[in-house]
Order: sequence, then C-alpha cells, then structure tokens
Amino acid sequence: MSIRLNETIMERLSFNDAGGVYAVLRKGQDYVDNCGLEKSLVKLIQFRVSQINSCAYCLDMHYKEAVHEGMDPVKLVSVSAWREAPYYSPKEQAVLAFAEYLTHMPVEGHSDAIHDDLLKHFSKTEIANLTMAVIQINSWNRLTRSAGTVAGRYKVGEHKVVAVEA
Repeated sequence: MSIRLNETIMERLSFNDAGGVYAVLRKGQDYVDNCGLEKSLVKLIQFRVSQINSCAYCLDMHYKEAVHEGMDPVKLVSVSAWREAPYYSPKEQAVLAFAEYLTHMPVEGHSDAIHDDLLKHFSKTEIANLTMAVIQINSWNRLTRSAGTVAGRYKVGEHKVVAVEA
C-alpha cells in the first residue's frame, strides 16, 4: 500500500522559519523524553491529544514511532474510544482522562477527581511530568498546524537531535 501525497500542498512555515520556537520546544521534548515516564504512556498522550487537535502530521509521526517501538497498533487506533475498550489499564485510563481534560481545559471545570485518580498510580512529581507531556504535545500540535506541515512523509527518527562534540 502506498500513500499518494498531494504535491500541491505547501507548508506555510518551515522548521527553519520557526527555528527559535523549534529549539525551545525541542528542549521541552527532551525533558519529557528523559523524565522517567513510561514511553508507552507518553505515546498514548501524544496520539490522543493529536487526535483531539486534528494534527494529521503528529498523528502520522506518533503512530509510526509507537509501532516502531513495539506498541500494539490496536491501542492507538482505538484510543479515541478508550472508555469503551477493555485493553487500557486503569493507569492508562487515568492518563488519557487527564490528557483530554488539560487539552480541552474547561473554564468552569475542576480537576480534583482526575487528580485523585492519578494519585492512585503516580507521585506528584510524575503528575507534574505528565502535565508537561500534555503541554508539550499541545504545543507541537499548534506549531505544526500553524505551519501547515504535510502529513504522511515522516520517517521514524528524522527529528532526533544528535549531540555534536565541539
């Protein structure tokens, strides 16, 4: 199966145009990637939030990365219906509820019940790190959608930053 891309779609901004923004977001992403959260939980957050934000590029990227890392594709394709699916653990359900809450951020809402559920599975430091993971993917989604980045072309690992010794 091949994906046909509409070659007339142009990006509004390149990563070079948004270099400073990209560098700041990259630092935040490095924190999320190395803060000790389970990679599969971060992938669920990235995928669900990208669905909510309709970020096709991020959905393509995070799907490919998650499957490459061994995640069950069924958990990704059905994550929008996680409440009805029997294969999400209580820990994953708590994370998904939290990610949805922070992404939608209701003006009059209170997250006490969600935090109480998170505290069954995570320390307060881990909850702060989960918060950062949600903030981070929301930021990436907004930058990517603003830039008009074309979905379907992502190759696993293409955005990894390699340290260069001076």
